[in-house]
Amino acid sequence: MINNVTLVGRLTRDPELRYTPQNQAVATFSLAVNRQFKNAKGEREADFINCVIWRQQAENMVNWAKKGAL
Repeated sequence: MINNVTLVGRLTRDPELRYTPQNQAVATFSLAVNRQFKNAKGEREADFINCVIWRQQAENMVNWAKKGAL
């Protein structure tokens, strides 16, 4: 069984695509995920999560997702 997680957030910048020496696509991006609760001041905070995606999914993401996309 593989562990998985689902994050819903906005891209903080356009994904960056590169290729490994074996010609495999790799994209890196960062998500801003809002927390579901407020802090002591009553304000919402966000976590910034660095992500990596591989192969065809990486190429699709670079073609379709841009900064600010949900």
